[in-house]
Amino acid sequence: MQLISLTGRRVLITQADVFMGPALCETFSQLGAEVIADHRALAYDTQLPHAVVDAAGHIDVLIVHLAVPAPSTPVEQSSDDEWRHVFAHMVDPLPRLVRAVLPQMRERRAGKVLVIGSAAALRGMKRTSSYSAARGAQLAYVQAAGVELAPHNIQVNAIAQNFVENPMYFPPEVQANPAFQERLKREVPLGRLVSPQEDAMFAAYLCSDAANCFVGQVFPVSGGWAVK
Repeated sequence: MQLISLTGRRVLITQADVFMGPALCETFSQLGAEVIADHRALAYDTQLPHAVVDAAGHIDVLIVHLAVPAPSTPVEQSSDDEWRHVFAHMVDPLPRLVRAVLPQMRERRAGKVLVIGSAAALRGMKRTSSYSAARGAQLAYVQAAGVELAPHNIQVNAIAQNFVENPMYFPPEVQANPAFQERLKREVPLGRLVSPQEDAMFAAYLCSDAANCFVGQVFPVSGGWAVK
């Protein structure tokens, strides 16, 4: 029995061709949503996020799905250029997208914004200072915006994920590496990667009416890695 339905919902998913985008598009479509999949990176162009929202028209659910290959740089070698690059791709577009979609959601007194973030912001990882800081900024924004917009019946939440199967951060060649398999057994209580479908179904739940009570929440999806 299908307990989650997104029938009739118009869902905008940004950067939909990378990271978790394909799984989100497939799962949301299967659950009845009309998915508007935008494939553009939203860095540097201050007007593009607003244009993406305007082109989508009516939006019931905004999936802020922003990703960039994670630098693996020691703290002392992390440059200003690296910092600006990571923040331009993953932080700067977030408030621009939300500002663009808010007028129509406020007018209808209904809407959901879900940020697909990272558990790298919840637990220290070596050689990820710029990436973790950017992901942390996303989650702090969600917490503040979520409580502010809750009285307008707009729910803003985030998934903070790690060790979820996806082609950007855990491609097949990484998964096939014996050292990575040992790392999974050592660091992840679940002992395996979370599947794309498991992650996308949880995202779908958070975007359904069943999750209307959650505001400004950050939900770790990491096979237990983030809560050890």
